[in-house]
Amino acid sequence: MSESKGVGSKGFSVGARLRSFAYAGRGIRTMLRSQHNAWVHAAATLGVAAVGIALEVGRLEWTVLVLAVVAVWTAEALNTAFEFLCDVASPDFHPLVEKAKDVAAGAVLICALGAALIGAIVFAPYVL
Repeated sequence: MSESKGVGSKGFSVGARLRSFAYAGRGIRTMLRSQHNAWVHAAATLGVAAVGIALEVGRLEWTVLVLAVVAVWTAEALNTAFEFLCDVASPDFHPLVEKAKDVAAGAVLICALGAALIGAIVFAPYVL
C-alpha cells in the first residue's frame, strides 16, 4: 500500500523550491510596499548594522542582534499576513477583528521593544 504525501503534494522538485523563493520574495515586497512600519523596521535594521560595524561588536553580539532583528521582521510579516486575512474574512468592521488586529500589532510592538532593549544591552558597554 502506498503512502499519501498529502493533498496537492507532488514530491520534491528544484523548480518548485525556486518558485517558493519567488513567492516569499513577492510577500516581502508586498509587506514593504503596504506597511509603513516596515520602513521603520528597515531604517532600524540599517541603523543597527551601521552601529554594529562602527563599534566592531563581537560574533556573539552580532548573533543576538541578528536574532532580535529577525524577530521584529517575522512579527511584522505575520502581522501583515494576519491583517490581509482579516480584511478578507471580515471586510466590514467587526469589533473582534479589530481586537485581533490590535493584538497582532501588539506582538510586533513587544518584539520591537525587546529588540531595542537588546540593542541597548549590546551597545551600552561600547558607548559608555
